Amino acid sequence: MVRKAVIPAAGLGTRLLPATKEQPKEMLPVFVKSGGRLVVKPLLQLVFEHLYDAGIREFCFITGKAKRAIEDHFTPDYDFLEELEKRNKQDYVEELSAFYRRLEDSIIVWVNQPKPRGFGDAVLRARSFARDEDFIVYAGDSFVLSNDNHYIKRLLEVHESYKPAATMLVKEVEDPRIYGVVEGDFVEDDLIRLRSVVEKPQEPPTNIASIAVYAFKPLIFDALTRVGYGRDGEKQLTDAIQLLLNWGFEVYALMLGSHEKYIDVGNPESYWEALHQF
Repeated sequence: MVRKAVIPAAGLGTRLLPATKEQPKEMLPVFVKSGGRLVVKPLLQLVFEHLYDAGIREFCFITGKAKRAIEDHFTPDYDFLEELEKRNKQDYVEELSAFYRRLEDSIIVWVNQPKPRGFGDAVLRARSFARDEDFIVYAGDSFVLSNDNHYIKRLLEVHESYKPAATMLVKEVEDPRIYGVVEGDFVEDDLIRLRSVVEKPQEPPTNIASIAVYAFKPLIFDALTRVGYGRDGEKQLTDAIQLLLNWGFEVYALMLGSHEKYIDVGNPESYWEALHQF
């Protein structure tokens, strides 16, 4: 049973400047329905809550410079709750109390990535946290909208049933050149056994792209230590997944359902679109 999640949230967010000069992009607000009313939450809180609701109880956040706001937000502030109660803001008290109960019921570890050296580098820094257990990776600047919040459980079911070295979520996209692109054979209507995965190819073999939600065996850390840093100075997680395939291990990709939507806040256009999806 997978109990641990690694949440990389150390990117600089340069494409969202000046808003992200002090505010981490993962903490940008989105609008969601909660208890029948509209609530504003940081995107990273939604990621945490989806993972918690799927049964995860141990979390490792990979953060970097200027990310203190994340740790502050994920630290319960009961004095603030008392102040809200004095002001008769009961709806907000209930909303924050529910978040704090999840935090109190979780183990949270903070790991620093001093320089943004790629998604793979961020995941590798969680090695001492994951140890010899399987774990989930969920990027802190992206999210999957799902009515039943079942996509994480489906991912884990595939990972535990087929026991591959890695399982990942994928979706069809219009321009796969800006994603990690997978190629393989369908073994079920929504499940692919991979032959290859390549990061941002100029000539994509398919239009099926990886999105930043994965389940891994600890073997991924061995692969990450073997792959180098590219010309951009970053270590790519997709390169490590391809190395697993080269070593002869199985990797599976699960297609998002038709009722599920992937969003990210990586640039102004995608953030604008995300706000209209919620």
